[in-house]
Amino acid sequence: MTTPTPEPTAVLEAAQRIQGIANHTPVHTSRTLNQQTGHQIYLKCETFQRVGAFKFRGAYNAVTQLTDAQKAAGVVTHSSGNHAQGLALAAKLLGVKATIVMPDNAPAIKKAATAGYGATIVTCPAIEREAVCAQLIEEHGYTLIHPYDNPNIIAGAGTADLELLQKTGPLDMLFTPVGGGGLISGTALAAAAVQP
Repeated sequence: MTTPTPEPTAVLEAAQRIQGIANHTPVHTSRTLNQQTGHQIYLKCETFQRVGAFKFRGAYNAVTQLTDAQKAAGVVTHSSGNHAQGLALAAKLLGVKATIVMPDNAPAIKKAATAGYGATIVTCPAIEREAVCAQLIEEHGYTLIHPYDNPNIIAGAGTADLELLQKTGPLDMLFTPVGGGGLISGTALAAAAVQP
């Protein structure tokens, strides 16, 4: 990670910022999983989150933390789907221009959904996404909202786990999918805030 690591309290602060904006997603159990594992399993259903993914949480939190000048200039990111949609919607809700660099091979439905939230889409070969973002930042003065290497993205992602722990109480184990690492980092911070 190239940015400062957020403190566990950052997740609590992010939860306040997104309250009433992000969906408070349900926690379900599965009798089948419980029987198969011999344990009580809880599932945090982020598919019920705005844009269908936890990514909205971090994106909204990150955009709220920009200065007025940064908001006026606009934001940029690179993503093939969920972060693109999350940032596009967050920016729209907060009145900020969003430009999303998406790979040429991103699913058409993801591109359409991102554009539907009002973002400008720039496509390029997948390996050129970061370079294209850097060029757009230089040309337009946008602020990069990195999909996972951003303390406000991480803290916002951690709010999903915070909600889970507030519903279930202490847990023996937490399992989190890993892509770029933002969700698992936020999950660890939330757990540290609630279960030090």
